[in-house]
Amino acid sequence: MSNKQKYDEIFIEVFEISSDQLNESLEYQSIEPWDSVGHMALMAALEDEFDIMLEMDDIIDFGTYLTGIETMKKYGVDM
Repeated sequence: MSNKQKYDEIFIEVFEISSDQLNESLEYQSIEPWDSVGHMALMAALEDEFDIMLEMDDIIDFGTYLTGIETMKKYGVDM
């Protein structure tokens, strides 16, 4: 499984959404599960899966699906 597939799967599992709901326009609070609690669950799942430790600024700035891809690249995750 590629890192991009893992990334997508984390969104699907954490937010309990279908792959159809996963798209580039997905952003914080655009779906009910992506609230503050869901956001922290997403961050924890990404940290666990990719063995990284996100900085607080990156957690705060991680407001969209696409921003998250760029953040993962920042931490050396090849997307």
